[in-house]
Amino acid sequence: MKLIPLVIFISSLLIGTTYSVEIEAVDDSDLVHLITGEDNVIALFTKSNCESCDELETILENIQDDLKDHLSAIIVKSMNSHMVGIYNPSKEPALVYFRRGLPLLYHGPITEDDIMHTFGENRDPVVKELSDNNFEHLTQAATGATTGDWFVFFYSNDCVICQRLYAVWEAVGAALKRRLTVARINRSEYGIATAKRFNVRESPEFLYIRQGKYYRYRLKDYTPKSFIEFAQNIHLQKTKPEAVPPLSSPMNDFLNDNVKTILDHPQLYSYGIVGIAVAGLTALLCKFLCSKKATKNAEKKKAK
Repeated sequence: MKLIPLVIFISSLLIGTTYSVEIEAVDDSDLVHLITGEDNVIALFTKSNCESCDELETILENIQDDLKDHLSAIIVKSMNSHMVGIYNPSKEPALVYFRRGLPLLYHGPITEDDIMHTFGENRDPVVKELSDNNFEHLTQAATGATTGDWFVFFYSNDCVICQRLYAVWEAVGAALKRRLTVARINRSEYGIATAKRFNVRESPEFLYIRQGKYYRYRLKDYTPKSFIEFAQNIHLQKTKPEAVPPLSSPMNDFLNDNVKTILDHPQLYSYGIVGIAVAGLTALLCKFLCSKKATKNAEKKKAK
């Protein structure tokens, strides 16, 4: 009879024990195939002899069934992947949530609840896409009116660093979305006028816009932690604010471009002065000749 309570106790322990299933391992070619498809994919980038990698993997194993159920996501891991640098400048471990190909780098405490909450709250892209047509309307940068603060990433298609910051920038957006709006704009295509307005000449460049002023992010640290700290009032302490330039008309752009060209090429100023002088003298000579001809014609009429 004494064996019965022991059997019951052991059985209860076995029933209450949960067994985590190892995460499916894929190589880079398999991963590319997955993230370019229509499925949501959560990928763990890990490597050998990495204690923090093992810790994150264990946590992900414990919640992978919940992630599959709530996010309809495929959970995989990639060991010593050559692709990790595309999504995380800090390399392994990196946890990336691909929402139909759009990557979000996880940035936060390594706990089951935090990972579930972050991914659950960001099933859709967080970062807003801006253009010359909607920039002022959405940001109200010049007036500092009702749309709050904006953190804007200026990128271009030929910028390799920019391409590697999409997942990072989504992480920044996810972390700050209840505080401000995180956006991006293609300075070489749909944001040419806006880039010129803010004197943005290179990619990447980041501007924090607040209450009619903006702050340039001048650090070369492109990690979520650095961007988030900058946005959390660090910019007020370490960066000199600049007044948001007013919207310019096409005529002002034309004049400003020509003035800038002259300032950049002083010799053009001399050529311009000479050109104006020649044009003026030509006009005076034409006026003189026309006047002289008119006088002769008048004299001929009188003679008749």
